[in-house]
Amino acid sequence: MGSCAGLYGRLAEREGNDSEPQAHSLDNQSAHWKNAVGFWILGLCNNFSYVVMLSAAHDILRQEQTSRNQSHVDPGPTPVPHNSSSRFDCNSISTAAVLLADILPTLIIKLLAPLGLHLLPYSPRVLVIGICSAGSFILVAFSQSVTISLCGVVLASISSGLGEVTFLSLTAFYPRAVISWWSSGTGGSGLLGSLSYLGLTQAGLSPQHTLLSMLGIPALLLISYFLLLISPEPQNSGREDETETAARQPLIGTEASESKTGSSWDLSLQERWTVFKGLLHYIVPLVLVYFAEYFINQGLFELLFFRNTSLSHAQQYRWYQMLYQAGVFISRSSLHCCQIRLTWVLALLQCLNLAFLLADVYMSFLPNIYLVFLIVLYEGLLGGAAYVNTFHNIALETSDKHREFAMEAACISDTLGISLSGILALPLHNFLCSLP
Repeated sequence: MGSCAGLYGRLAEREGNDSEPQAHSLDNQSAHWKNAVGFWILGLCNNFSYVVMLSAAHDILRQEQTSRNQSHVDPGPTPVPHNSSSRFDCNSISTAAVLLADILPTLIIKLLAPLGLHLLPYSPRVLVIGICSAGSFILVAFSQSVTISLCGVVLASISSGLGEVTFLSLTAFYPRAVISWWSSGTGGSGLLGSLSYLGLTQAGLSPQHTLLSMLGIPALLLISYFLLLISPEPQNSGREDETETAARQPLIGTEASESKTGSSWDLSLQERWTVFKGLLHYIVPLVLVYFAEYFINQGLFELLFFRNTSLSHAQQYRWYQMLYQAGVFISRSSLHCCQIRLTWVLALLQCLNLAFLLADVYMSFLPNIYLVFLIVLYEGLLGGAAYVNTFHNIALETSDKHREFAMEAACISDTLGISLSGILALPLHNFLCSLP
């Protein structure tokens, strides 16, 4: 009996010991999914206002012709061209003006970020992101002029740009898998943002009420960051204290001066330059991809107007934006099933898209809008694939010490390409709209 009692005691003790690793494993799994969902929501909310402002660009620039308080935004099926001497239905200002207001503040933030943004803890940055996002919706919704609307677009740009730098840098403290979730979330924001704006305005809601209905998005961003994200488990038990402190530091707002030794921000200027040069074979193709696709989106979409359809000009523009964002969402969520190392191929294909659609704007050889719909969807697939694979490849090829800086430095790629496209799209718009 005594031996049996001893056996049962040992079995019970073993079961108790086995339950501890199981509980620890469940905790790790729970943390993994919370962080994955948290980064997906952060990606969704961060880019949402940026996308909505681009989707609303055509309406923002039509404010001089229509009242912002009307219940229906769309004109008749065949709008009267603003420039009767041109074959295009042109706004007096290109939608590239909205693009520039939506991207230049982001460019400034990303250029300055590697110089000292790390001195500001993450939590205050996230608060600024949420406030600017909410402010952009409110300002544009209640604006009575294009100038005030563009100021609201600038707030959306500050929110999105600061958010991308902040959250991509934050991924350096988490497993690499969160990059895929973040990227998928940003793709989701494009689809949800453009689709929600398209759907609500198609249903008869005014642009003002549509924008005000989106104020829950900034609140969701703050909830996701402060309540959903949790610190990752230490990767190395031998350095548990150091790693855990480093991982939790961004979330609790510790000052940068207390950063761990050997962090990304202890790099010398020479080291940073060396890392940046090593990133150029990924940065340059991403710049080209975003230059080509946003030259299409904000320089050509407005001019790809088909009169042989029941869709009004404003509706066609919104459909282009929605289909582009659908392609981006699909490809930004595809990392687990398709990984691409040669991102320069994507840049080449996107430039061919630009050349083809520019030729169609000038010569009008495409017979119907549905072919443009397919091309725009394909354009989004290329752009999303370039984004997610670029940052995934950078995460794979950089050391832990360099990863946070590399992510922040590479953020400049898409913004630089978009800014260049906006600058060139403005004179192109004026030239094409002057054609008889």
